[in-house]
Amino acid sequence: MKSYRQELWFQVPSRRAFINITPQVVQCLQESGIQEGLVLVNAMHITASVFINDDESGLHADYEVWLEKLAPHHPVSVYQHNETGEDNADAHLKRQVMGREVVVAVTRGALDFGPWEQIFYGEFDGQRKKRVLVKIIGE
Repeated sequence: MKSYRQELWFQVPSRRAFINITPQVVQCLQESGIQEGLVLVNAMHITASVFINDDESGLHADYEVWLEKLAPHHPVSVYQHNETGEDNADAHLKRQVMGREVVVAVTRGALDFGPWEQIFYGEFDGQRKKRVLVKIIGE
């Protein structure tokens, strides 16, 4: 069995963003040479997420509104976490909802997706450099 590891780095200029990282993951898969196995993609920061869904702008706008209703950024004073001098408690909660990682099967050297599935990096406390781990195992 072979193993491949790569880190993808992102520095989002805004507080929140959804970035389709499928092309970068596909590139990692091609570099790995693995034809059958699994790809793990996970956010290495507790205020960011990796998830799978449709690459449709209306859906992403809906996520933005829905997540802000669930865990609004303002007022920051409503969160005990922010009493430590932080202002990102909402980002931690949004990450919990959207998830830390995804695992995708690799079949015949390709990501074995269902219809419309794409991999996304979700940023909830941007404006600084963060990484995503891509780990591929298989043959």
